[in-house]
This record gives sequence, structure tokens and C-alpha cells, in this order.
Amino acid sequence: MVQATARHLLVETEEKCEELKQQIIAGADFADVAKANSSCPSSAQGGDLGSFGPGMMVKEFDEVVFSAPLNEVQGPVKTQFGYHLLEVTSRG
Repeated sequence: MVQATARHLLVETEEKCEELKQQIIAGADFADVAKANSSCPSSAQGGDLGSFGPGMMVKEFDEVVFSAPLNEVQGPVKTQFGYHLLEVTSRG
């Protein structure tokens, strides 16, 4: 089974998500931005979600993680939890 590793951050609004995405694109460290802003418990690890397979995350998340280019910030991705930025760090 294909496995991926990814990191993400979770915020309440699309606007905040876009603002943080621009900070990361401008050179801010993804992990630092996640630690400071994400409401997900993974923020303590800089948003690192570890390794997982298809179907282990919500559908909207899976669609991005298993199709997006590696090491590029994706999002905002809306789920029932809020708005995410995602970065796929490996897949194979």
C-alpha cells in the first residue's frame, strides 16, 4: 500500500489560511508557522502527521496528499475541521 508523510496546519478561516500560506511562500518556516497558528494537536510537532495510507485521513485530505507534488504548500483545503495547509514530504 502507498504511504505518505505530510505536515499540515489547521485554522478556522480561509482568510487566515491564505495569509499563512503567503508567509510560508515568502520564506517562513512551515513548522514554525504551524506551531504558532495551528489548532491541531500536531502543531506541537510543527504539523508533522507522520506516515499514513489512503483512507486514514478525511477524503479532502487524501485527495491532496496522494496527488499533489512533493514539498509544495497546498491549500486552503476545507474539511469538517476547518481550513488546512498541507505539505506532502514523501510518498511511496
